[in-house]
Amino acid sequence: MRNAWLFLIFIGAFAFFTSCDKKRVYDEYKPVNGGWDKDSTLVFKLGKLDSLQNYNLFINVRNNKDYNYRNLFLITEMRFPQGKVITDTLEYEMAAPDGTWLGTGFGDVKESKLWYKENVSFTEPGKYRIAIKQAMRKNDQVDGIENLEGITHVGFRIEKDLQ
Repeated sequence: MRNAWLFLIFIGAFAFFTSCDKKRVYDEYKPVNGGWDKDSTLVFKLGKLDSLQNYNLFINVRNNKDYNYRNLFLITEMRFPQGKVITDTLEYEMAAPDGTWLGTGFGDVKESKLWYKENVSFTEPGKYRIAIKQAMRKNDQVDGIENLEGITHVGFRIEKDLQ
């Protein structure tokens, strides 16, 4: 009898957690091992997307205590199937002024869900590609940080805009 109750609780919890993410269309992470090199580009190849649906796009970043900065600068490139490219330089706040991480999570690793673009439609038929590079540099220096420590994973997420 006890095993039956545990099984029902497990099934209920599984159903609850899998049904809570109905907006998710695409969600992929790339590991960043040994630091994020300034010349390393993380590429996300998007599958077929509904041209009639609007989407919200996010960049997800996991960092640990080795990340020594309050903000994060990224350069993104959205490549359309017909060759059009949109490049953005973005800045995200990763920590409060007192040093408290703004991301969520337990222990040393925090995850930040960062807005990239909202209400986007993918009207061109074909495959889209998102490329992300870090663009961090120290104050009063022209050259970027060669190897950015403390970023463990970078992800890209697409959600249906249900409004």
